[in-house]
Amino acid sequence: MRIAVTGSIATDHLMTFPGKFTDQLIADKLDKVSLSFLVDELAIRRGGVAANIAFGLGVLGLRPLLVGAVGADFAEYRHWLEHHGVRTAGVRESMLRHTARFVCTTDADGNQIGSFYTGAMAEDAEIKIVPLAAEHGIDLVLIGAGDPGAMVVHTAECRQAGLKFAADPSQQLARILGDEQVRALVDGADYLFGNEYEEALIERKSGWGSAEILARVGVRITTLGPAGARIDRQGQPPITVPAVPDAKPADPTGSGDAFRSGFLAAVAWGLSLERAAQLGNLMAVHALESTGPQEYNLKPGPLTERFATAYGDAAAAEVATYLPA
Repeated sequence: MRIAVTGSIATDHLMTFPGKFTDQLIADKLDKVSLSFLVDELAIRRGGVAANIAFGLGVLGLRPLLVGAVGADFAEYRHWLEHHGVRTAGVRESMLRHTARFVCTTDADGNQIGSFYTGAMAEDAEIKIVPLAAEHGIDLVLIGAGDPGAMVVHTAECRQAGLKFAADPSQQLARILGDEQVRALVDGADYLFGNEYEEALIERKSGWGSAEILARVGVRITTLGPAGARIDRQGQPPITVPAVPDAKPADPTGSGDAFRSGFLAAVAWGLSLERAAQLGNLMAVHALESTGPQEYNLKPGPLTERFATAYGDAAAAEVATYLPA
């Protein structure tokens, strides 16, 4: 199975302020705030939902096609992704805007002040999915969180062309206002991803209950944090897969994206949904234990050993067959 991944492509500029923001705020002057914080650290991380998922698929040997809009400043990031097995022929370079960027400062109490620059992501809707899918032999399109208008357009394209798609609206559910938009993103999806909160939000915004959603999608995958993941299908008992034990969290950013890459890789290999969730959990832990969503180092030997510890030798052996050397 050949997979295309759409959604945000961004860089994160993360800074640390050793003091407290609250110490710098004057209560009766909050209508005239003018502050500058001298920071101690700057970490530049590659990110974006689509790029994170494509990275995970790439290191698992899937050669995914990344689809999205970037700026002329994307050259180094493109090289990084291609080096890790991601095809970037579906990435459009904007003539007007920079690549999307998140700039955030965190203080000693963990409070954050951040800004997100949409940049070239605003042009995502101008990219046509169906011609790309035909050119690159795509079997499944994951429509991840990005420009909301583009998400709706790409979903409609897939539906009209009969192209299989996975719906993953995640962070953009708060921005997607209309019930019709949420329904348009979900209806007919072969796979629907979300965490527990997003699961409830999809139901509230769409007006569809769980049973009605299951009647409209093939497989619903809900991540449960430290409780693992649950898979639901119409007329079938749910499959609950426990999380990988003894995780050592460093940074939660991108762990959900890594789960999706592991799940879809196993699906592409023709493995069971249970194996898919197990591999998803293992990939999520790799990201969770690293600082940055694309900083984990995937080694087949240690991955197989940890898989066996979490889910048994037989399950690990089944997955190990497909891992790249």
